[in-house]
Amino acid sequence: MFPPAGPPSSSLRTIGAGEPPGGSSPPPAIDRGDPSTGAILDRMLKAVLFDVDFTLFRPGPELGPEGYRRVGERHGLELEPDLYAGARVAAIETLQRNHELVHDEEIWIAFTEQIVLRMGGDPGGARACAIDMVREWERHENFSLYEDALPVLDELRHHGVKIGLVSNGQRDLDEFTAHHRLDVDAVVGSKAHGRVKPHASIFVAALRALDASPDETAMVGDSYEDDIEGARALGIRAILLDRDGLQPDAPDRIDTLLALPAALGLATHT
Repeated sequence: MFPPAGPPSSSLRTIGAGEPPGGSSPPPAIDRGDPSTGAILDRMLKAVLFDVDFTLFRPGPELGPEGYRRVGERHGLELEPDLYAGARVAAIETLQRNHELVHDEEIWIAFTEQIVLRMGGDPGGARACAIDMVREWERHENFSLYEDALPVLDELRHHGVKIGLVSNGQRDLDEFTAHHRLDVDAVVGSKAHGRVKPHASIFVAALRALDASPDETAMVGDSYEDDIEGARALGIRAILLDRDGLQPDAPDRIDTLLALPAALGLATHT
């Protein structure tokens, strides 16, 4: 795990359970121009939103194939690590087809149960195993920052850009940010907000917290459907972080966060 990044920002704003997912005031004005390509050169960049898992933070081995195998053993299941990658892809496809973008713990348990089953788990013990795995995903110490995260966040700060986090998942994002002492201006987690990406309201909540409009904001994430399409539907410039090179032909794509400042048209600070 990486060492703490420094004290959290005193200007941090969060969106809690008391604020309805859709909010009570009208959303920021939306620029309907094409936000999918080109650097932000002709307008002020005020804020950048980041996805969390697989974008800024790397899930640890406890959450991968061997982690599933070990948790499975505690439940008397023999899970095959080599089946994990395909099982996860299939579970994601099922999740995206079958839910209505409302945050619900049962959805995450069912998603994880599908992975357990597709790794060879017995139906009789799969759910209990899945619940334990979901709890592992809630443990803040099971994540560490990617090596390219802090330098890029520091570069954005140098340019006066506000930073927000927008994430789906069962973790308390406020506590997660505090645990890692990450210097950000706003966090919107689906657990507190009540909706998950790509629902428009979770992005609108982040824009409000940062006092930014869509055409002043960029979104960076690794999920094309959740992060990229969700943001672009509101007129937010969205950049796909494709660390594993799975979508080489996607527009507005980078394979490392170190390429983000140039993609945003920001001069690199030396």
